[in-house]
Amino acid sequence: MTAPSPAPAARRGGRWIEHWDPEDETFWRGTGERTARRNLLFSVLSEHIGFSVWTLWSVMVLFMGPEYGLTPADKFVIVSLATLVGAVVRVPYTFAVAVFGGRLWTVVSASLLLVPTVAAFAVMEPGTSFGTFLACAMLAGVGGGNFASSMTNINAFFPLRRKGWALGLNAGGGNIGVPVVQLAGLAVIGAGGGPRLLLGIYIPLIVAAAVLAWLRMDSIASVRNDTGAARDAAKDPHTWIMSFLYIGTFGSFIGYSFAFGLVLQTQFGRTPLQAAYVTFVGPLLGSLIRPVGGSLADRFGGARITLWNYVAMAAATAVVVAASMRASLPLFTTAFIALFVLSGLGNGSTFKMIPGIFHAKALARGLTGEAAAAHGRRLSGASMGLIGAVGALGGLGINLAFRQSFLTVGSGTGAFVAFLVFYGLCFAVTWAVYLRRPAVTKTPATPAAEAKPRLSYAEV
Repeated sequence: MTAPSPAPAARRGGRWIEHWDPEDETFWRGTGERTARRNLLFSVLSEHIGFSVWTLWSVMVLFMGPEYGLTPADKFVIVSLATLVGAVVRVPYTFAVAVFGGRLWTVVSASLLLVPTVAAFAVMEPGTSFGTFLACAMLAGVGGGNFASSMTNINAFFPLRRKGWALGLNAGGGNIGVPVVQLAGLAVIGAGGGPRLLLGIYIPLIVAAAVLAWLRMDSIASVRNDTGAARDAAKDPHTWIMSFLYIGTFGSFIGYSFAFGLVLQTQFGRTPLQAAYVTFVGPLLGSLIRPVGGSLADRFGGARITLWNYVAMAAATAVVVAASMRASLPLFTTAFIALFVLSGLGNGSTFKMIPGIFHAKALARGLTGEAAAAHGRRLSGASMGLIGAVGALGGLGINLAFRQSFLTVGSGTGAFVAFLVFYGLCFAVTWAVYLRRPAVTKTPATPAAEAKPRLSYAEV
């Protein structure tokens, strides 16, 4: 006889949930799904504004004309430093959820967004030194950390069968902060406003996100204080393999988001307003399709979707190279936007793979049921911050590659050729690690069960 599920609403002060078992269908249908969806909603809001603050400087540099005394190379350095800090802070942000709880850390991380926004508001004017702009761009990097803590937190709320959808929606809703801030920048430029007006719009939104997280979110007690999970995740080779693959998807998305407007200005002579009319389209479509990538991965397996997505990304990059060499702005823009869409799709499928991989490894160790699910949640949640941090460093690589390409050959063509080669490597790694069938051996000493985890990776 099956024992009844524990009461789902047992809590202690400060909106802590003592019992959480999303794999239990009775628990999930009773109160689990409703609670998970509510936390997902307010997590998305905070992460969304975090992405907007992180990528503010991709818009700000479009405002910064000759009176600011900055070269195109200087502007690539500014956005590169914002990308770098956003990548690095993802590591501590991931582990902060286990230390403080998801609710409290969401409030703190949202409140911290006031620092770079107010600082940029104070210094944004001609005559400010290049070093001051660099410092403000680095402060904006804290917005990149919100993704890591948000994904770690939401990963614990949903059952394995819904993680692709939930993580895709959480990340996609956050990613949409990139095109939203670019659309806001377009509106400000079109209305004849300045960068301070754009910054002023976000200050009350940051306060609202922090207050709503405090009032409406929860923390899961079982997630707290498991610092050993970080150590175990760092030791697992799949954490670093998936980090490499995530460079190709999210690294592309965030790197292109920062660089698109600058490339249009520098290579094709677009004005700030002309660039702003186009730059938001790619990040918008890439963000909207991320949940689709997660859902496709739920249905067909993240490894399969990721593999063929890299093929499509390589093909789109080849078209971008051809358009760059022919100086064809319409073809270049179309292919570049296609790259955004594919990077968003791949973001969803790669992140769906992570919990599936660790769950498969738990089953291979002989764990079953909730024990296997809890082990998978523990390691996948810890690994997501590391994977997100390394993936975001890919955005830094993209901006530095563009800077070097423009300094060396006067266009972005050289950078795109390098990206094409990298997508080929990502395809090879995905196939070799997660889809290639291991050789069949007839040696009786090798139990068949040992090969099963390798085969099951195709379904993750």
